Amino acid sequence: MTGLTPAEVRTLFLFESLDDQQVAWLAEHGRVERRAAGEAVYTEGEPATCFFVLLAGEVRLCRTIHGEQVEILRSAQRGVYGGATQAYLDDQQIYRNGMWAVTDTEFFVLPAETFAHAVRSWFPMAMHLLEGLFIGMRDTQTVVGERERLVALGALSAGLTHELNNPASAAVRATSALRDRVAGMRHKLAMIADGRLDGRRLHALVALQEEAVERAAKACALSPLATSDAEDELTDWLDDQGIAAGWELAPTLVAGGLDVAWLDRVHAELGADDLEPAVRWLTYTVDTELLLREIADAATRVSKLVGAAKQYSQLDRAPYQVVDVHELLDATLVMFKGKLPPGIRMVREYAPALPPIPAYAAELNQVWTNLIDNALAAMGDEGTLTVRTGRVDGQLTVEVADTGPGIPAAVRPRIFEPFFTTKPVGEGTGLGLDISYRIVVNKHHGDIRVTSEPGRTVFRVLLPIAPAPGVAPEAVPEVAPPA
Repeated sequence: MTGLTPAEVRTLFLFESLDDQQVAWLAEHGRVERRAAGEAVYTEGEPATCFFVLLAGEVRLCRTIHGEQVEILRSAQRGVYGGATQAYLDDQQIYRNGMWAVTDTEFFVLPAETFAHAVRSWFPMAMHLLEGLFIGMRDTQTVVGERERLVALGALSAGLTHELNNPASAAVRATSALRDRVAGMRHKLAMIADGRLDGRRLHALVALQEEAVERAAKACALSPLATSDAEDELTDWLDDQGIAAGWELAPTLVAGGLDVAWLDRVHAELGADDLEPAVRWLTYTVDTELLLREIADAATRVSKLVGAAKQYSQLDRAPYQVVDVHELLDATLVMFKGKLPPGIRMVREYAPALPPIPAYAAELNQVWTNLIDNALAAMGDEGTLTVRTGRVDGQLTVEVADTGPGIPAAVRPRIFEPFFTTKPVGEGTGLGLDISYRIVVNKHHGDIRVTSEPGRTVFRVLLPIAPAPGVAPEAVPEVAPPA
């Protein structure tokens, strides 16, 4: 290996404005290296030990994306550079890409620590600016990202609280009504059992009560018109039997699946004298059964909401696990139920028999949250939110589509950039899609794409169904969002 003279170093555009002493220092500490055509100059992911400046030949830069090398640049311009380009920031740098010789090439090479020393000592003001740009942006991204997650968590928690309040309130109301019905049943029981009914009729009443409970448990919901007709028919029958306020009893009896034919049996079993207290007793029985069912339904809804919240947060679960993507999507949509405006229609189009996939479940839920939140913000108060799943070429796909105005073509290439947002000042941090991209691409080795036109914007997430053989998820080099 040989070096360059100071005059030769100055011919490289990167160093042409340096003074004579600086150029001489570079000539003294640099060296010339050669690579044959097709040979790797340096490899992505390895420790960044050298800074390379092209003297002759042609090179190409590559990035590893989904396990494949993708060429991002090819150049034969003398003076282009690569390698340890950020060595002056810290000592723990790796090559962010790979460089390959297309033809026989020649480089002026500086060790990373030498290049870092030159930048730090010769350009202190530039160092402050670069540290502000790189380190400041990284720290800002951390703080803003944490704040964005807290804001999103607060909004989702408010929605979840609203959803929990509905069944909880229903259970409280039903419990209060149930207490009144039980008190009424005790009163009617005292009237029935005051000696007017003989043993045979009392046993018949108990049998009718058990049958009423069974019919109430199996009662099917009627249409509003059919319900109204059935209530009118029962009201007329009760009035004909001289039972006061029959219109109050009819809705409960109809809801419990009891009709005129069944009440005729009650009349035949108990007779006219004891018909009214028996009917009211049976009405209390049906009403009690319906209230118990309402309480059970409310408790089930609360349990499902808590389960969805646990699924969403992945509480008490391993970070990396085999998951059902449909369950993750459903849990996220439950979190958003309280935020959906009345004019937004939600459509699920899930592909059948999708296999479970290995994934970081909580982080995928964060991706769905970001995509759905953006879709809702784009549509405003009216539109259709579509969540669709499928399978293409060994990958599972998840699409989040909205009917908003679309993403302008001029800004579409920038939507995955950190801090870039199309929302008004103060309403967006510009980190949602950047975080989503890194979760999907870096941690899951998948891809995220977008197509947009007025009235239809679709974000499509592709996830591998099986992990790469022998490769841990953290082992794949990080890929920055596309420019």
